[in-house]
Amino acid sequence: MYELEKANLKRCGAYIVNILRPSYIKGFMTTYLPPVIVQEILSQELSSVTLAAELLLQHILTLDENGWFQEFLDVLESQGYIGLNEAIKKWDFEQIEKLEPFKKFLELIEPSFIKNVKAVEIIIYMRECLFDQDCEEIQRLSNIAGAQKLVECLKRTDKINSFKLLKLALDECNCDIVLDLLYPEDTGDKKKVKYQEGNGTESSFRIEIREEAEENNLSENHCKASGAHDVEHTAECAGKKLRKYQEELAGPAFRGENTIICAPTGCGKTIVALAICDHHLKNKKEGQKRKIAFMATRVEVYEQQYSLFQQHFADADEDVSVTGLCGESAEGVPVGMYIETNDIIVLTPQILVNALNCGTIPSLSMFSLLIFDECHNTTGKHPYNVLMTMYLDSKLSNKNELLPQIVGLTASVGVGSFKNEREAENNICQLCAFMDVRVISTVIENKEELKSHIHVPEKQFFFVEKRSGDPFTMTIYGIMSKIEELAKEVYNIDSLSNIKNRDYGSQKYEQWIVDVQKKCRTLQLEDKQKESQLCRELFNYTEHLRKYNDALIINEDARTKDALDYLDTFSADVRNAGFDKTEQLLTQIFEDNYQQLHQLSTEESRENPKLKELKYILDEEYRNNEQTRTVLFVRTRALAEALKNWVEENPSLAHLKPGVLIGRGKRSQQTGMTLPSKKGLLESFKKNDQSKILIATSVADEGIDIPQCNLVLLYEYVGNVVKMIQVRGRGRAQGSKCILVSSKKEQIEKEKLNMLREKIVDQAVINLQLPGNTMLTKIEVLQREDKNVRDYNRLTLQTVRTDDCFRLLCSKCKSPACFTDHIRVLQDSHHVVLDNAFSECYITKPHGRPRSYGGFQKKLKMFCKTCEHDWGIIASYMTIEHLPVIKIDSFVAENCVTKEQHYFRKWRDVIFTMKQFDIAEMHARLHALQK
Repeated sequence: MYELEKANLKRCGAYIVNILRPSYIKGFMTTYLPPVIVQEILSQELSSVTLAAELLLQHILTLDENGWFQEFLDVLESQGYIGLNEAIKKWDFEQIEKLEPFKKFLELIEPSFIKNVKAVEIIIYMRECLFDQDCEEIQRLSNIAGAQKLVECLKRTDKINSFKLLKLALDECNCDIVLDLLYPEDTGDKKKVKYQEGNGTESSFRIEIREEAEENNLSENHCKASGAHDVEHTAECAGKKLRKYQEELAGPAFRGENTIICAPTGCGKTIVALAICDHHLKNKKEGQKRKIAFMATRVEVYEQQYSLFQQHFADADEDVSVTGLCGESAEGVPVGMYIETNDIIVLTPQILVNALNCGTIPSLSMFSLLIFDECHNTTGKHPYNVLMTMYLDSKLSNKNELLPQIVGLTASVGVGSFKNEREAENNICQLCAFMDVRVISTVIENKEELKSHIHVPEKQFFFVEKRSGDPFTMTIYGIMSKIEELAKEVYNIDSLSNIKNRDYGSQKYEQWIVDVQKKCRTLQLEDKQKESQLCRELFNYTEHLRKYNDALIINEDARTKDALDYLDTFSADVRNAGFDKTEQLLTQIFEDNYQQLHQLSTEESRENPKLKELKYILDEEYRNNEQTRTVLFVRTRALAEALKNWVEENPSLAHLKPGVLIGRGKRSQQTGMTLPSKKGLLESFKKNDQSKILIATSVADEGIDIPQCNLVLLYEYVGNVVKMIQVRGRGRAQGSKCILVSSKKEQIEKEKLNMLREKIVDQAVINLQLPGNTMLTKIEVLQREDKNVRDYNRLTLQTVRTDDCFRLLCSKCKSPACFTDHIRVLQDSHHVVLDNAFSECYITKPHGRPRSYGGFQKKLKMFCKTCEHDWGIIASYMTIEHLPVIKIDSFVAENCVTKEQHYFRKWRDVIFTMKQFDIAEMHARLHALQK
């Protein structure tokens, strides 16, 4: 029964779920669906109307009662879904489809619409195409929230006259700016679209591309080149004219000058970069070769920018070939060939560094343009600076190489520490020297236009008093004090580090632990058995102290329950691993105190004041605007996970459905996020209304574009002036706020000082741009000085490696592992042990994330047989199985003659020589074993 109707409903389901709000036909649901299903649908509607409608449709398709289909049509008509009712009756959705262009273009101009429309005035003229409930809600909301609600209603409308009424309402309310967007009086540079209204007449309207989202700031038409007039040509990018301020920013780069483009987040710097690439490729002399590298510092940003470049050049000039290289995706790929055969390569900078170091590409001269996204990172040992050091060494050594043009993109050049304009100028000159830049391009002539297209979030500060007399904290203090005393009975640990005044629950205490563990690794005694036992005990004591210190930090910022859960997880991991006598003693201490700690963690009266304040802020923001999108920045992964659990377990916040965005690397026992999981999370946050809050560590603080974000929360999250500008810039939507929550007055003062420093940097840039400034001279002096220092260091600081044999010992328990004579270097980065006896020293466990890269395939994890310290992996390479690949920071190297011990964090720092991996040697060994 009703099989045809069900089949048609299923076929036309996309129309229904994008229009119908289930709560508006609640009477039908309560008649035909079980109460538990009705409640599930209504609960889902609180977070996503579309998903709730999908759920309702799924259950409608299971109905068998007589009359349900006609009742469904009747309730649609009675509740005001006239268009949807008629479409289902006739199974003809042509009139509904006519609304789709309007809805899509409304979505694109949404920021301008929200900014310039007073919804309470508009709805007076549109009541016949809006539901009474929606009108009442709009009247209760603020201007911005009301306008957002109106847009939401119009995007779900089924009334064919909605567009006509909207035009009338905008005209009556003198909303000229929005009318200008929708109804062009001249051709302009905006897109013109025909739309047929219900009366059969045609209206045309145009759209302004969404300002806050750089990825949507692109046109779909081809570039019109004008070879004779370079600057005129660049006024257009893929058919869309650059804004005047964007032309101004791009000007020096169009002229071929090395340039840092410094402009606010959200103003379209990537669009400027695309225009520069367009211009660079099209304005070349006959026979001249052009090749561009666009670099992004983080994998997440790389994915975003690579997608933009692909989309742009697919539309603008399909003859331009674009490829991308990043992280794991670049492993096993012929990087040199990819670079050689493409015009534009979007990549992370370390890939280019690796390719140059191993000779895959001969030099930077094979590029004609290098673009550095977030170029303020060009300092120290960052890959950007490594590349620019190669560039400058070539330039200053007079090698007569044709070097590429350099363009940097950043929101701030406020690098380093400074107290005044002169110091800020010196730091900026140093950045320019590193990048070989002579021009800082900022918006000077078109500031008003720039201001109209960007929004700087309103900054607010919430100071919260700390917990006072917290018994949980005091109990942890007691445990840590006891562990320290136990450690001192074994060895005077205070003599191992010079770090003093180390308070429990502080970063300084963490630094002290790191320092003590480092010294423990090379601690030597005459009695080697005692040395092994001592080192292992001290490692265990300090590792437990580290976890209690972490728990105190979590307790300060999150719930006591989260801190206890963290300790409980660590204790369970210890039991499942080596679990020697020291660890048994330490876990017993935890278990003896567990009951008291658990009781304290369940006392509601001891709620963290910071969480109470955070809840108040979130409740207020989502009460005023339920479409709010929040990015909550925190310092650590453990805190990100703790706050996610807190949101999910809080009845008034659970509907926010929090997501967590953290880095890829492994920290302590925590594994980072894979790239696909990050992409999925970001897409979910950007494109649907399922997740409304993203809890992120520093991985999201620069470059990632989240145009829907209108609330940035900094939870004890303060850095330098560049970080402040970058983090604040995540709030792209109109009416955005940036709120710092802290229990430390010094943190709030530091952020306020950053705001003052931002003004100092702005003035410093203006000073450097003045005619007659000594900036160029300073840069040249700095470059020569830096070159002299590099040359001196190469001569004096280069590690001299000895042919002496060393024995590697486990850095935790000092158990013998292997001799350096048996280590082979494979592909310049992997260190393999070729010694059959080595297999007796370790145990293996399944690898959590086995994968293949560069001819390698990870198979197993490798651990010390004595203490289960992580030593590395077991891998296969080509046809060779079971190769132990070790990491040097898991070992101590002992000179076989002098017995002196050394600890190295990186393979590049070792002082012993190692042979290269030889496949013939390997086959000979295997052949000998088979005999």
